[in-house]
Amino acid sequence: MKIHPLLSERTAGVLLHPTSLPSVHGAFGIGDLGPTARSFIEWMREAGLTRWQMLPVGPVGAGDSPYSALSSFAIEPMLASVADLVEDGLLPRSAMRMPADARTTDDRGRASWRNVRAWKIPLLERAFETFSRTRGAGGPNGGRHTGFRERSAPWLDHWCDFAVARARRRRGANAIQLAPGYHAFLQFILDRQWSALRRHALANGVRLIGDLPIFCGADSADVTGRPDLFRLDRDGRPTVLTGCPPDAFTRDGQLWGHPHYRWSAHRRERFAWWRSRVATTLDRFDLVRIDHFIGFARAYEIPGDARNARKGRWGRTPGRELLSHLQEDLGTPPFIAEDLGDVTSAVHRLRDDFALPGMRILQWAFFDPKGRSNDLPHNHPRHSVVYPGTHDNDTVAGWFRSLPGDVRRRFRAYSGAESAANPSDAMVRLAFTSPANTAVVQMQDILGLGRSSRMNVPGKPRGNWTWRLRRSELPAGTAGRMSDLVLASGRSSG
Repeated sequence: MKIHPLLSERTAGVLLHPTSLPSVHGAFGIGDLGPTARSFIEWMREAGLTRWQMLPVGPVGAGDSPYSALSSFAIEPMLASVADLVEDGLLPRSAMRMPADARTTDDRGRASWRNVRAWKIPLLERAFETFSRTRGAGGPNGGRHTGFRERSAPWLDHWCDFAVARARRRRGANAIQLAPGYHAFLQFILDRQWSALRRHALANGVRLIGDLPIFCGADSADVTGRPDLFRLDRDGRPTVLTGCPPDAFTRDGQLWGHPHYRWSAHRRERFAWWRSRVATTLDRFDLVRIDHFIGFARAYEIPGDARNARKGRWGRTPGRELLSHLQEDLGTPPFIAEDLGDVTSAVHRLRDDFALPGMRILQWAFFDPKGRSNDLPHNHPRHSVVYPGTHDNDTVAGWFRSLPGDVRRRFRAYSGAESAANPSDAMVRLAFTSPANTAVVQMQDILGLGRSSRMNVPGKPRGNWTWRLRRSELPAGTAGRMSDLVLASGRSSG
């Protein structure tokens, strides 16, 4: 099978979630799909970076985690750009001025999701009221809205019903929040703003990489809308949960809590739900990282009443059948396989049979004293994607400070004696000079930021997903330095 064209080029990119972007006025709590997202794409162009990888963009669930999304199809409403709503005439210019006592970030400049919602939801409701009036008067968005609702009906109705049900459980929910049309309107404006962002990216030579979690949360529109596709009891509770077995780091294993799929039901409908899910994702992204790719070969099954993951077992999954159906729809699938964790030869065969690149993590490369790690750059295949670290890892600066002395010496021996003075720059250079076709670097590592700037600590339920980029951290000098490295390492598209 041929390699997807976008994965056969030698390219460089950045890992940054849109919520980490600065806001128009620097104080709006989280980044969004508006002007600063477009400005970031222009900065990427100057830096020679042609791949922008994001985390999942669905409505966040427990802990505000993008990996606990409330829908596999909908977009997180807080990503809506107030600035773009003003430009569309749905909000007055005064909406851009925050009250003097409003606080949407904490003392360290990190996002405070609760405060962001308190400020932004009333503005979104106001925009909906304006839209409802102007659409009734023959406004310009009426036809587009109707087209969006018809096109998205297979998932949008489930999402609106779910969002209304959640609103009913909250104190203080008003009539607008209990209206399905309001939630459909939010997805409509998010779809418009996303399409504009993607057009801007393509115009600047940037391709977007999405992230598709393999499982769905029990509390999600996916499960409540299509319970027949999941292993649930008569009361809708999962009978089998996801996770991973105990290892040297976790005595009880990891209990993730997602319900497993009822694969027989997916087979009966020729994986239509999965095919629709992937198609919706590829309406927004050019490439997609498949999170927990090993779950396409086998998945760890834990009893639904378990309190830990000790008594699970491995079960086979029909990933080959599913990927074959996706291949029928897409040709060569534009996927990156997150082939990390308890990888077996079956996982490697599945990945290679569908010509998917796997991942290499440089932070894992220097623990073998004999230099045999597959994560060392000299062992990277061309058809792979290299990262100094992902959102689950510490920043390079934080990683280096925590290394034992022998590992630190191996890193310095491999990357050069001067790497101790600036390990982040050294690691970015190793990624870019790797044989791997695609190199993706966290924005925090491009900036050389320390541990306090990491995005996520696995197993930590609070305090994640809140790091934000300051506008002052995108100087032209950084773009010039990155552009020089892109050119020197043969990753320029020009």
